[in-house]
Amino acid sequence: MQLYDTARGQTVPFTAGHEVSMYVCGITPYDATHLGHAATYITYDVLQRRLIDLGHEVRYVRNITDVDDSILAAARRRGVHYLDLAFGEKARFDDDMKSLNTLAPWSEPRATGAIPEIRGLIDSTIAAGHAYESGGSVYFDTASVDDFGSLARLGADRMRRLADEWGEYPDDPAKRNPLDFVMWRPSGDGEPCWESRWGAGRPGWHIECSALAMRELGSTIDIHGGGVDLLYPHHECVRAQCESVTGSPFVRHWVHHAMVHLDGRKMSKSLGNLVFVHELRERTEPAAIRLALSIHHYRRPWQWTDGLLADAEARLQSWRRAASIARGTASDRTRQQLLDAVRSRVDSDLDVPGAIGLIDDAASNLVDAGPAAALIGVDLGGVR
Repeated sequence: MQLYDTARGQTVPFTAGHEVSMYVCGITPYDATHLGHAATYITYDVLQRRLIDLGHEVRYVRNITDVDDSILAAARRRGVHYLDLAFGEKARFDDDMKSLNTLAPWSEPRATGAIPEIRGLIDSTIAAGHAYESGGSVYFDTASVDDFGSLARLGADRMRRLADEWGEYPDDPAKRNPLDFVMWRPSGDGEPCWESRWGAGRPGWHIECSALAMRELGSTIDIHGGGVDLLYPHHECVRAQCESVTGSPFVRHWVHHAMVHLDGRKMSKSLGNLVFVHELRERTEPAAIRLALSIHHYRRPWQWTDGLLADAEARLQSWRRAASIARGTASDRTRQQLLDAVRSRVDSDLDVPGAIGLIDDAASNLVDAGPAAALIGVDLGGVR
């Protein structure tokens, strides 16, 4: 298998032992699943399916960020408890993911369930000389590590602008360096609060993923994934925290998913330009939605249009028609040849669009593409 590794900036062989550890940044459950979420998790689902197909045992962890600035602000606006909001939106997310035929993660830990590990990691970071207390908060000292920024490779000015956009407050006078980031902060009025040796408060965003990833998968993991918008500040900061304490590489292979756009801008909750999975499910079956989200390569940004859904519906019917006609007449060898060809496309940096093209050609020749479609997560059995 060949995969593009963000840290190395090139497509390289992916090798691992029998057990593959994979951590993918999950949702902050304060709104419904939009197509950007769905496209991202479908990509890692295909990767998981192929690794299982190769004989690996996959320990896939997808976290739930159930305490951070965005969910607390959304809960205040709606007048509900933040955990009640998280529970409802997580249930809706689970229903959408199941309908899209994604495999369940091996573990799906919550940030609020890792407060002891978070406090312990912060304590270790301070003891190692990579964090400091200031103004009632604890900050990671980015100047204490030589390679901060080496994952994102954006330069200090660009990182500072992104930090500002993400609410990292680079001009905070309590910081030694504008790129330093908060690990623990005092809680505001009405916000959740936990005791710590630095005062009562709550964790920062990045320390949550650091603690969860290492608790669930150890100090070094095989694959770390998420949207490319998380590359900086989130993934850069998570990596720095972990490696500053363990002294070991945090991730062997970084795999980032490109953005889905709508009306010329990336689809995101903050911009409000969203198409929700549950809304599309009212118009068509989930298998067609999955196909529509799979026709573009995961590393290339693309624009959502309703025409993609219409094309996917026609494609799905074509595949099913061919499978229905071919069953009982097509040879096992023909099906196996198609499956092996699709495997080869998936092994080429998750070339799912190329795999879809192979299945299209097979369907036009009335070949049963059921096993090949299943490898990319498309069920030809009917509506789910």
